[in-house]
Amino acid sequence: MVSIGTAFDLTGSVAYQSDAVVSKTLIKKDTGTVTVFAFDKGQGLSEHTAPFDAMVMVVDGVASVIIDGVDHTLQAGEMVIMPANHPHALKAPERFKMLLVMIKS
Repeated sequence: MVSIGTAFDLTGSVAYQSDAVVSKTLIKKDTGTVTVFAFDKGQGLSEHTAPFDAMVMVVDGVASVIIDGVDHTLQAGEMVIMPANHPHALKAPERFKMLLVMIKS
């Protein structure tokens, strides 16, 4: 977890690992979570749904975020909101890091 009120290096908080997806939960509350991920090239998360909205913000590299079958290519500094109960998946055409903010209420 992150210490509240202190500066934090988001991109340096998780390291890329060969052929892997690495994650670190920064905030975990009943009302939502904030998690940073590092995806190696070729890795991803298969299509699934979630019962709440989630924001993906790419902080390094390039990500492919597929929502309802539409591919959104995001570069560092770009974001998309994945709506609740809509199928979505993530793919790494090259390695990337992202921040996932999930709001449960």
